[in-house]
Amino acid sequence: MLKSKIGTFEAIMLILTIVVTHTILSLPRNLLITTKSATIINLIYVSIIAIIISYLICKLLRNFPSLDIIDISETLGGKVFKNIIGIIFIVYFISSSSILLRNFCECLKIIYYPMTDITFILLMFVVAVCLANRLDFSATLKTNLLVIPLVLFSMVFLFVANTKNFSPQRIFPILGDGIFNTFVTGLGNITAFAGIVYLYFIPPYLKEPQKLKKIVLASTGISAIYLILCVSTILFMFSSFIIANEISSLYSATRYIEFGSFFQRLESVFLLIWILAFASYLSIVLKFTMNIFKKVTNIKTKKPLIDIFGLLMFGIAMLPENLAISEKFENTIYPSLVIGIVFALGLSILILANIKHKKGLSNEKNIT
Repeated sequence: MLKSKIGTFEAIMLILTIVVTHTILSLPRNLLITTKSATIINLIYVSIIAIIISYLICKLLRNFPSLDIIDISETLGGKVFKNIIGIIFIVYFISSSSILLRNFCECLKIIYYPMTDITFILLMFVVAVCLANRLDFSATLKTNLLVIPLVLFSMVFLFVANTKNFSPQRIFPILGDGIFNTFVTGLGNITAFAGIVYLYFIPPYLKEPQKLKKIVLASTGISAIYLILCVSTILFMFSSFIIANEISSLYSATRYIEFGSFFQRLESVFLLIWILAFASYLSIVLKFTMNIFKKVTNIKTKKPLIDIFGLLMFGIAMLPENLAISEKFENTIYPSLVIGIVFALGLSILILANIKHKKGLSNEKNIT
């Protein structure tokens, strides 16, 4: 268990962390590749579906107060099933965060450290995250509480500051490659809302569990607005951006910001904010991974796990031979993991657990 409970606003920022982190890298470009000029309409459509799914998760969790999906898995299928589900989520958290770390470090290497070995940049993040996790988790949550609103504000600023560079006609044709691509094929863009995965784990740690619905709706709604702003900025600025081989679409947009002769080249400020957001994301992922592992193994202390999981994260991040391979994971394998684990597996467990719970209640009524 976490020593400190998570407040409502902290929980909202925590869920937003995954969306923000992915957007820093290639997520906006990938969304545009899928649905092209119809991406804004597609995101509105996908956001509504994400809100419905999030609300459904909230409703399904009501019958299991103070339990997360690992505890619910034990209720559904016993300890063996609980351990299997726990391992699946550990693999998901560690593999996805490690590859994202590699991609982000490659971005830093290309922009600022072209002569530096990628190993040292990776180690810088891993060491910082391991040190952060030796502190109380409330320190990470408070840092996240400052960093994520700053990222959200920076994205609004990026949008407003670049309006002079916009060409709104790039939204046409408004349905991109057609209705089928926008509303059927484009449904895969729901993976942009991967932050939903935290909904399965935060209920036991909330200061006010009765506000889970508020957390769900607020975090999903803000994620939708944030994603639409990011995609709109890129779509209106770059006519052929969706086929450009850029390391970070949003970073390219920051280089166009100018306010007279004094405020120029603000991309370094944006990159600093993103580095803080990424470090915060890794700290949160590592903390939840250790909590899951503790539940699966019933160990008493998590401190020895910090360095072990940190090294594991570093090792997986070093596996891809180059940026192209790690980007392929992020662009092809990761979306499948989100759909399969976050949406399909998570929802299936909650639905089956609720069916079992209702059967148990009906059996009790019949006995009485």
